[in-house]
Amino acid sequence: MITGERMAVVDENAAALGVSQKQLMESSGHALARTIRAVADTGSTIAVVAGRGNNGGDAFVAARFLEDYDLTISLLGRAERIGTDIARENWDALQRAGFDTQEVTDSSEFDLPECDVVVDAMLGTGISGDLREPAASAAAAINASDATVVSVDVPSGFDANDGDHGDDGVDADHVVTFHDTKPGLADLAADVTVADIGIPAAAERFVGPGDVRLARPDGREGRPYIIGGGPYTGAPALAAQAALRGGSELSFVAAPDAVAGEIQGYSEDLIVQPYERDDDVLTPETAQDLLETAQEYDNVVVLGPGLGTADETLEAARQFLESFEGRVVVDADALRVVPNLETDATLVCTPNRRELAGMGGPDVDDLEAAADEVEAFAADLGHLVLAKGATDVITDGERTRISRSGTAGMKVGGTGDTLAGIVAALMTYADPLEAAAAAAHVNGLAGERLAETEAFGFLASDMLKEIPAALWNETDE
Repeated sequence: MITGERMAVVDENAAALGVSQKQLMESSGHALARTIRAVADTGSTIAVVAGRGNNGGDAFVAARFLEDYDLTISLLGRAERIGTDIARENWDALQRAGFDTQEVTDSSEFDLPECDVVVDAMLGTGISGDLREPAASAAAAINASDATVVSVDVPSGFDANDGDHGDDGVDADHVVTFHDTKPGLADLAADVTVADIGIPAAAERFVGPGDVRLARPDGREGRPYIIGGGPYTGAPALAAQAALRGGSELSFVAAPDAVAGEIQGYSEDLIVQPYERDDDVLTPETAQDLLETAQEYDNVVVLGPGLGTADETLEAARQFLESFEGRVVVDADALRVVPNLETDATLVCTPNRRELAGMGGPDVDDLEAAADEVEAFAADLGHLVLAKGATDVITDGERTRISRSGTAGMKVGGTGDTLAGIVAALMTYADPLEAAAAAAHVNGLAGERLAETEAFGFLASDMLKEIPAALWNETDE
């Protein structure tokens, strides 16, 4: 099962793999025509009622395979306002071939012809709520007719994401949905056909531009709270700066007073807050202070970069996570306390291969080959895992994505810290799995951009300036 929102991601990823939207529309239209032929007797009259999106485009393709029927195609709106080039191309093909087409520019002009079968291709999976004109009038006419109704992908007015179905939607007898069934279709009285339209499994499995588009913020949003530093100062600074580059409006770092100035020195854009207590490392007492701050503001927390492995620090990390109920990216040394942890927090754990094995996960060189093992480990752990390697595996124990972006030059220290910051930035806006998958891809793309001119000589700090381009311009690469 796949939501309409996720289906748009898969379509975009398929295009990045070389399976174009035009190819998919041709496959969808052909599949639709097969179902129409199955329900329409020889000599039947068929009326296609199409919208200006790709849903209508699918029906335009189908019409070419139904030329031996008495066929009419009604477009709701003006042809020059068809929303995509490929849908417009298929409309133009029908007109040049002499099909019976008409444009309906006003709801009062819509008149459903007498027909045996009506094809509802008005609206697809991206629509929710009650229909607007002229679709509302068209849907009413379709529902009032005695014709067999075949809907394309979902009935118009059916919400394939959140179940916000319109009260005036189309009552379909048959639904031809593409690639996979959609949430709620099984509850309809209609016969549902799931048509394979040739989308590779890789479009769902591998992170691509669709995943990035879904997870990235529309603007500045979020104020991640990075708890790190002590023995090491660069790690929390990199994570905090990466969060800013990933769209956060502010980035806070809580660190021991002894190193706060050094962390601030990396960038004037950070807000560095020294511990109130005179501790050189994170202690349980300080962790309680930080917990109160984190609970008050409910921002995404990044716990771990540069913390060190002192016994009192690990105990402090454990106590923080056990008491916190918000969203946390757990990285580096803090990962040691996650196994057997009892917490209501939403954790995204970002271990490298060595840290993954130390947590009790698979000890392997090839994470992609061991993706099923990583998924099983995440299920047992009860938390989302973003396992970092030459290929990244992102899994919540049920759903798994693979990110293949990146370059050998990213073996340099600090790239995991930039990743943690990007995850935190995107978690403000997106579902944790979506945020983690997109962040892994963006972090790798940032490295790839640098590798075009300096294959092995760049630093993690160099990647910071590439994050915005990788995140917002990724589909233009």
